[in-house]
Amino acid sequence: MESTNKKKSPYGVLSLTLGIISIIYALFWYISLPTGILAINLGIKGKAEVGSKLATAGKVTGIVGLSIMGALMLLKTFIIVLAFLEYIL
Repeated sequence: MESTNKKKSPYGVLSLTLGIISIIYALFWYISLPTGILAINLGIKGKAEVGSKLATAGKVTGIVGLSIMGALMLLKTFIIVLAFLEYIL
């Protein structure tokens, strides 16, 4: 039997996990922001180290989580500004 010496790195799994957490908790910026940033950083590091596909998926989920969070924050701000303007006028 042949034994393959594949380099294993925990960065891929950790990046994917943090990216999924970032998407799930996108309403809460104080959870989504750090987990999304960590997912992207660990995804880049895991991809550079061993070329892991999980690291790439983690990087993508981190970007998606941050994008959803940013869109929701813009929507919240827009709603608050509209409500304030309606109150003033």
